Amino acid sequence: MKRELERVDVHGEHDARQRAWSVVAAAFTERKPVSRPSHWPRVAAIAIASSVVVAAALSSPGRAVLDEIREVVGVERAQPALFSLPAPGTLLVASDAGVWVVHEDGSRRLLGDYREATWSPFGRFVAAAGENELVALEPDGEIRWTLSRPGVRSPRWAGSETDTRIAYVDRTGIRVVAGDGTRDRLVVPDAPGPLAWRPGGGFALASVLRNGNIALVEADSGRVIWRARPPGAVSDLEWTSDGRQLAARLRSSPMDDVVIYRHGGMPFSGIRVPAGTVTAAAARPGSHGRAVAIREGGHSRLSLTDARSALLSGPGHFEDVIWSPDGRWLLVTWPAADQWVFIRAAEPRRIRAVSNIAKQFRSASFPRVEGWCCAR
Repeated sequence: MKRELERVDVHGEHDARQRAWSVVAAAFTERKPVSRPSHWPRVAAIAIASSVVVAAALSSPGRAVLDEIREVVGVERAQPALFSLPAPGTLLVASDAGVWVVHEDGSRRLLGDYREATWSPFGRFVAAAGENELVALEPDGEIRWTLSRPGVRSPRWAGSETDTRIAYVDRTGIRVVAGDGTRDRLVVPDAPGPLAWRPGGGFALASVLRNGNIALVEADSGRVIWRARPPGAVSDLEWTSDGRQLAARLRSSPMDDVVIYRHGGMPFSGIRVPAGTVTAAAARPGSHGRAVAIREGGHSRLSLTDARSALLSGPGHFEDVIWSPDGRWLLVTWPAADQWVFIRAAEPRRIRAVSNIAKQFRSASFPRVEGWCCAR
């Protein structure tokens, strides 16, 4: 099929160029609440039928459309199993069977019957949530300590090589415990989350309060650093790796799908798509660029905010969007296809798809990727 496509003549290339650019111009918009013009390029999103699309640079849009069709062939021939990861690091995966560690060589280990998990800052340990228990364990499954609390969920681990904290949610609110399992305390009463540690020195925790506001709190003292009122219900929080920007993804908002906050909780910018809903957003390590998954009707597409390119498009929804620790590869989970799709974000673009994901993790529901850690 590929050889046949290579021989295809491109008729009406000028018209195709105009059509392709129209898609690029309309697919993604952003706005800043301040009056100065945006410095972010608009993001291209090219969808061809209901197939996977890996977009090339659109210097020649007519030819680019044909190039995408050629790339589909490789994606359709997905690997039947995860033989290896395309970048250094180790994955944490949650399935119906429990939490798994997946190594770079593709080997997997089931840690236990846990529902959620998070890496410690340097990938030496894992914090996992059971139904009524927080557990710290090594990547080989050896348990270091446990803490019984009602309805434990959403563990998040942060800190340095010598001093760490684990934040989590239980029925009393957001709690924080030291990395050795001591000094557990309630930090934000009745708060449901989500929550995200700010990278950098100290232990500053961003979380969503019971009233829907966002607060940045010093975890050790309980002092509120700033508060912000988002224009809609928050479904996720994520910091850039330098701790300068906090992205709040909204479930419903008349203004933005994602709001970016900076110093003092002031809105700095926003991401708004003209059609569809932002279902996932992930900050690229070492930059302020983001990968954004957008669902419109029965289809989804994946785009970058800091490059004029679209990475992926297809039926169903893209559930998890995870950057590799070195920021070179994206992992996109695709339940409708029972696939993981690895995309090299830098030029030259490459794609690797892996099928039969649910079976490999002994799961009736589609597994979640909890994290990809750490660059060595």
